[in-house]
Amino acid sequence: MGTLSLEQFMADKAGALDLELLVGDVASSQPIEAPSISSPGLILTGFNDRAPSGRLQVLGETEVAFLRSLDQAGLDDALDRLFALEMPAVVVTKALEVPAALLDGARERNILVLRTSLKTGDFYRRLQPYLEGVFAPTTTMHGSMADVYGVGLLIVGRSGIGKSECVLDLVERGHRLVADDLVFVSKRGNDVLIARGHELQRHHMEIRGIGIIDISALFGVRAIRQQKRIEVVVRLVDWNDRETYERTGLEAEEVDILGVQMPQVTVPLNPGKNITVISEVIAMNHLLKYSGVHSAARFNESLQAAMRPVRDYLEEDYE
Repeated sequence: MGTLSLEQFMADKAGALDLELLVGDVASSQPIEAPSISSPGLILTGFNDRAPSGRLQVLGETEVAFLRSLDQAGLDDALDRLFALEMPAVVVTKALEVPAALLDGARERNILVLRTSLKTGDFYRRLQPYLEGVFAPTTTMHGSMADVYGVGLLIVGRSGIGKSECVLDLVERGHRLVADDLVFVSKRGNDVLIARGHELQRHHMEIRGIGIIDISALFGVRAIRQQKRIEVVVRLVDWNDRETYERTGLEAEEVDILGVQMPQVTVPLNPGKNITVISEVIAMNHLLKYSGVHSAARFNESLQAAMRPVRDYLEEDYE
């Protein structure tokens, strides 16, 4: 797991979180090392077991009122316990007045003190998704990502097999491009994979024989998305007569991405095959499965039901 510098954090979120720097230098402070936020709570009273370090520590109205209720000796002890957490910064919410002793102690230890006008709960809700995104496990994949009928299709395959051309055709049919060639994938929660393109790529595509094209300029903003959840991986392969490909859809194929098992559909290509329509059908079939309709399983059940009278007849035939 990486780290997040306070300089980058302030650049990204100071405005959205209404952060005011009271003490410290963001350029020389220690980085944020964890995606979680903590309030010191019982730590201020002396209970230091399982005290987290490397996190932003948030002081709300309760913590500030507790510090103000202490005499000088008790306040010094509480602040010593607080600063022992090796935190990158202390954030005081609700624009509360910060005790002078806390500012002095933070200045001596080169710890940032920030203040926000947000309530503690609102501050948590706005900051937590940002930290989870920054610290999320990530990887890069060679492929093309499209939003087809609201379903995120990650199209992969060897170089030159036609991934970009397929997505370009999908865009022309009204679907949306997320990323082409280089796809950044990040894991959110237990099983959610979010795909996006490189920020410098800006929804450009390389089409061999044409060159670099700008999808947004050609088709408008309706044709692009900044990011999309991956729901199905479409693997394009060259047709091989010696290979056996799935024909019924009863056996589910999966691929592991960042520890998440994703549904995968392998599509063998030969001349004349319309991969664009097939991609649309894959997306619609996924929506059907999501709503509880498994076409292949339902057809198999109907076929077995139709065959049952014949099977019963044969079982009773003793000749």
